[in-house]
Amino acid sequence: MKCAVLYQVKEPPIMNGIRKPMKNGGYSDSGADIAFVLMHLGIDIATPVNNPNELIDLEWVFPDDKSGIQEAIRKGADTFWLNTVLYDGHAIEEFIEKGYYIVGQRPCDVSKYDDKYYTNQLLLNFGLSVVKEHIVDMDTNIEIEFPIVLKPIRGRGSQGVCVVNNKEEYYEKLQELIDKKIYGEKLMVEPYLCNKEVTISVLCPGKYNIKGQEIIKDNYWCLPVVERFNHINGISPYSGKVAVIENSRVIYNDNKLNLLCEECIKVAKLLEVKSLIRIDCRQDGCGKYYIFDVNMKPNMTGAGRKNRENQDNLTMIAARAIGWEYKDLLINMLGTRWSKND
Repeated sequence: MKCAVLYQVKEPPIMNGIRKPMKNGGYSDSGADIAFVLMHLGIDIATPVNNPNELIDLEWVFPDDKSGIQEAIRKGADTFWLNTVLYDGHAIEEFIEKGYYIVGQRPCDVSKYDDKYYTNQLLLNFGLSVVKEHIVDMDTNIEIEFPIVLKPIRGRGSQGVCVVNNKEEYYEKLQELIDKKIYGEKLMVEPYLCNKEVTISVLCPGKYNIKGQEIIKDNYWCLPVVERFNHINGISPYSGKVAVIENSRVIYNDNKLNLLCEECIKVAKLLEVKSLIRIDCRQDGCGKYYIFDVNMKPNMTGAGRKNRENQDNLTMIAARAIGWEYKDLLINMLGTRWSKND
């Protein structure tokens, strides 16, 4: 096995008038974290240059277009870690069909499930505890009780997400976001859930090493639950501005959280995901948890390279509670690679 990590070089196509904005650097920072740590574990890693500099992200990762993938293959790669945003028609589809191994999701699944409204409606129809939402534009007339959350349909992290407290504020913020054309022609609204926020990482079936023991997981399974705190205006701040280690911590399970984990496992089964997902949930005023966001590509930054000591992602915070370091999370994820022939 020789693995290459891909990063995003262009914005996904607009789908039904909805944009998913691109992160600066296209996740090359987390891609470099992944490649660097795996190489230092002795995994054969293809890189764009010989002897890549630890501090230069783009010396560790390949562009996710056809030429970048072909260059990685010329360097010997047979496995691609898709640390990028996927969609129908993505260049990697051709190479999946050729039988190359993948760490990540199927592009067709991400096209569907990155639409937060579509995904949540699907899960609601299967009877799961999901927050109820509406798609809105400037002409939409809905009756909803404030406060509410206004958010992009194909968002990224908490960017563009805000709590609005009355109708005047709602129309003002909706107009502002639509005029900016960052997220497209429509957005979505949902009730503001005022109590505890948690996030749950769900891993795929496979062979895992936990605290020195090899364990076969024949079903999807959850890492410990992580609580988010120190919200700003009711919303967790974007990780690019506030490192998640500063506002997140593992919490011990109780019966409500155990039931919530069971629901998250059902989500992974229903969507038939091929790699790690992270599901965000919040409590209402009565203490009931609701799913509000299924993340098909969780952030994968981590401590390993110089000056990255505070870059553990939310999944990594959970993983430390079962005795994993960043390297353990990565090597176990690599162990769940798949190909169309599996």
